[in-house]
Amino acid sequence: MSAAEAVGQGWDAPWYRVRTEAFEASFLPSPDEDLNLVCNVDVFVDLQDGSRWTATLFTVGEVERLMDVWAESGEALGGRFFWVSDGLIVRDPGVESMSQVIAGLIETDEFSTVFQRIEDD
Repeated sequence: MSAAEAVGQGWDAPWYRVRTEAFEASFLPSPDEDLNLVCNVDVFVDLQDGSRWTATLFTVGEVERLMDVWAESGEALGGRFFWVSDGLIVRDPGVESMSQVIAGLIETDEFSTVFQRIEDD
């Protein structure tokens, strides 16, 4: 079984959790959001070694939409830039697609350079 194959998934309000053999991802979509269309979501990832990580995932289309909104509102120099400290831009929407990206980052040892580690207090 690869890191991308879910062994369990479902709602644990307010979280939508995806469990694989390599990680558990806890997504925080809006309550009525279609999970196949999620395009801007916070996610917390627990790895097998007990470490916890976080990022905000955006689709390319969502980044463009936000920049268009900001062009109207004047934020971010009139929508001329997009920046978030823990952001990860993905091509395709949806929790399943985003979970596959997380699995791919783990499998290629790029996960820790993309996600931010949450330190224990």
